Amino acid sequence: VQLQASGGGLVQAGGSLRLSCAVSGDAFSRCVMGWFRQAPGKNREFVAALSCAGGSPIYGDSVRGRFTISRENAKSTVYLQMNSLKPEDTAVYYCAARPSAVTVLTRNAGSYRDWGQGTQVTVSS
Repeated sequence: VQLQASGGGLVQAGGSLRLSCAVSGDAFSRCVMGWFRQAPGKNREFVAALSCAGGSPIYGDSVRGRFTISRENAKSTVYLQMNSLKPEDTAVYYCAARPSAVTVLTRNAGSYRDWGQGTQVTVSS
């Protein structure tokens, strides 16, 4: 499977961006998809994840209420809508997928097997 993240860019504080993660190679059979981010000099941080098995998505504390994760199966794509962006949201954002048979959500990056290449998001103050 290949994951291709896109949609990053430079935005002013308070603005919005929508990231996309296109999944190819396995007919989008991955149930649990997530977004993580990593700022310079910091550890990779969980942002959001959702499961095809139903239930509510989960979010990191710093983005809850501002970011929304969603998926469009017909396009084999997962999205991250980011609103009310802050300078501290500046990071490289990665999409990730858990193995196909897994339906349980997790914030643990080590539980995601496949990763995209990342897209840079820069929020200016």
